[in-house]
Amino acid sequence: MSEIENYEADAELALYREYRDVINIFRYVVETERRFYLANDVDVRVRASSGGEVFFEVNLSDAWVWDIYRTSRFIRSVRIVTFKDVNVEELNKADITRELDLPHG
Repeated sequence: MSEIENYEADAELALYREYRDVINIFRYVVETERRFYLANDVDVRVRASSGGEVFFEVNLSDAWVWDIYRTSRFIRSVRIVTFKDVNVEELNKADITRELDLPHG
């Protein structure tokens, strides 16, 4: 394995560990075509462009972004505009702890 591949593998493992550590402080999982977020407040609005194309405007508050290259993944607020699907799921705390094999608390 090259040095770059080792760096990326280590960074991905660190990102997963951070995700596992922070997931319990968030209420929602938000998935877009470009990013994966955890957030406590989510507002999705369906909009239409002047040409009639439908798009989504997604506003997140108190969020965390799955991005291996960001130095800080915690975000106070983010606005996403996309023509692609947006998936928003409310987290079930009991299922999360079971899925990640974390102690219940």
